[in-house]
Amino acid sequence: MSVAPRYPEVGDLVVASVTRVVDYGAYVKLDEYEGVEGLIHISEIASTYVKNIRVHVREGQKLVLKVLRVSSQRAQVDLSLRRVTGREKSEKMLEWKKVKKADSIIKGAAEKLKTTEDDVSKVKSIIYEKFDNPFDAFEEATDEGEEIFSKLGISEEWAKTLTEVARSKIRLEKAKVTGTVELTCARTEGVEAIRQALRGAKKVKKSRGTTIKIYTVGSPRYRLEVRSKEITDAQATLNLAIDEALNSIKSLGGEGRKLS
Repeated sequence: MSVAPRYPEVGDLVVASVTRVVDYGAYVKLDEYEGVEGLIHISEIASTYVKNIRVHVREGQKLVLKVLRVSSQRAQVDLSLRRVTGREKSEKMLEWKKVKKADSIIKGAAEKLKTTEDDVSKVKSIIYEKFDNPFDAFEEATDEGEEIFSKLGISEEWAKTLTEVARSKIRLEKAKVTGTVELTCARTEGVEAIRQALRGAKKVKKSRGTTIKIYTVGSPRYRLEVRSKEITDAQATLNLAIDEALNSIKSLGGEGRKLS
């Protein structure tokens, strides 16, 4: 029994490969939707008049397109090239490349484990259900370890192998920011109050892949180190962590101040 193909929704951005160029438009294969093809009408190729369509698109070219209309009954998808902004194109292509790399990591792990297609499908569905982009899971595992997968209910053998393959294929480049605080508390339970304030700082809300580490510079000074994929995320998280530490120690009867 054949399975009905999946279709994108109107307004979606899709990655497609040009299969045939004709005078009235270009036919494409949607790379993310198996067995689904679409058409870019010549009027949707460019914002200006198109005299020769082959100047704008060619067979084999990979494009980011916007979905205009979908008819699953007629197996027809109408697409636009001219309505995709430069930023949308860059972001979509990056997202697509990450998904492809995630698939290659899963494939590499499956080859190492010599496992069945059913096992591969099961693992993929677990990861894809939890993460908007599966590549995020592998970036986290590269940074934090195989527990990322174990927590999802993936077997220890799979979790370990996925992490090993991910670490062989992914090179993490993270932005790092640091800040120093001074925390004191003259109360009897002052040491525990400081520990509690620092624990709170480590638990502030942060984006995926962002880590917070705290080091003792020399009591009562503590350095907070935040690493993240984006410098803006790292700085925002550092600010939150410092605010949490200072507010927490004050609520516990101590004093705190930011040094740098």
